[in-house]
Amino acid sequence: MKAELNYEQLAKIYAGKLLLRSEIDLHDQTLHTLLQSSTFSTLPSILQKRFSNQCQRCGNHDIKYFGLIDCLLCGHIHLYCRKCISMGRVSACQPLYLWTGDTPAWPIIAEPCTWKGELTEAQQVAANRVKQAILQKEKDLLVWAVTGAGKTEMLFPGIAEAIAKGQRVCIATPRADVVRELYPRIKSAFQMTEIQALYGGSEERDGIGQLIIATTHQLLRFKHAFDVIVLDEMDAFPYTNDPSLPFVTSRALKTNSTMIYLTATPKASDQIKISRQKLPHVFVPNRYHGQALPIPQSIPCFSLKKDIQANQVPKALLKWIKHRNNPHRQLLLFVPTIQIADQWQKFLPELFLQHQLIQDKSELTTVHASDHDRKTKVELFREKKLKILVTTTILERGVTFPSVDVVVVDAGHDVFDEAALVQIAGRAGRSALDPTGEVLFMHTGKTEAIIRSIQMIKQMNKRAGLK
Repeated sequence: MKAELNYEQLAKIYAGKLLLRSEIDLHDQTLHTLLQSSTFSTLPSILQKRFSNQCQRCGNHDIKYFGLIDCLLCGHIHLYCRKCISMGRVSACQPLYLWTGDTPAWPIIAEPCTWKGELTEAQQVAANRVKQAILQKEKDLLVWAVTGAGKTEMLFPGIAEAIAKGQRVCIATPRADVVRELYPRIKSAFQMTEIQALYGGSEERDGIGQLIIATTHQLLRFKHAFDVIVLDEMDAFPYTNDPSLPFVTSRALKTNSTMIYLTATPKASDQIKISRQKLPHVFVPNRYHGQALPIPQSIPCFSLKKDIQANQVPKALLKWIKHRNNPHRQLLLFVPTIQIADQWQKFLPELFLQHQLIQDKSELTTVHASDHDRKTKVELFREKKLKILVTTTILERGVTFPSVDVVVVDAGHDVFDEAALVQIAGRAGRSALDPTGEVLFMHTGKTEAIIRSIQMIKQMNKRAGLK
């Protein structure tokens, strides 16, 4: 229990938080005293109305996500929210707690950015625009930058400006893999700033950093906490499919604050807003190394479904791997389902060993969202201890490997929409030392998503003045 902490320490821990009682590490008497002094306030965890209810933590008002529970604490039957139960149960008989005392003073660091790299001309234009939005406290700014443009580095001047003014910043993203990717890069670039990474299973849980890198799910515990939120991969699952996530992301901002959206594949609705000048934006069509985006090869394979059902690898895929331009590149094989990944793990290492595509079976493995070892496997691939990694869409975005070829198996599957295919293609050719990785879309027939994704990549190259 943190009963002996002083006011300033308590403010740093709890300001900008919306918490369950179990998440407040204070003695009952201490919390009672803080409530009496209005340093903490309570609010109903579930707003109950005659025809509708709303969870005050996640914003859910869909009746199918509410249930009844026989509460052991009070002995009554109460409504609870099932939508956000993975973050701890919100029950109608237990209030939520909000810090309403003075906010902490965050450090003012004159020159917080320790990154010594240089931005390209296009990156600098975007960086200046981000900095301007933060300085002028613009409500929204969309940064539309192609995959591999170096979006993270474009943020550094703006983040530095916010920290130099004693502001608090959050970089939020829907995927934990992206948080793990960003954390060491941001930590290296802002070595004098207290930085924390928050995601399911992360070691840090108190969320007291001046610069927070978090999954959007972690923002369920924040309210009016940040002066600036950078929403990276705004079009990624599950953010686009879960109304709670935009709700809590917006709530985590203070008043008179700035939201920066980052994406390589803006939704059609956002592109319409841009064309009508209703959404402030800056566009970066170039990769940081100045080379074109690899254009995917579209390869029909009419036996594909049959081969997958028979737990076989299409002969066209084996042939392509054997004859690709640079056999020394690592290979990312994207498959549409966890079931396929699991099945391929059983026979693919032996098959690829027989075809001399790997030297040892340990050079190939599979990874997916339910894999408890996924963090380790991604690191092994990054360290080039794996030659081939079979993955689902969990690695479609936000991860960088310097020299890979990419294959999408069954690219016509529903899980591979236009944005996913553009992002997956963007895993190739990201290094200035190897900017021409190959991308292959294998399918039983072209879908609109396949056609539009290739058109978008060509369009981006054209806008960048590249073939």
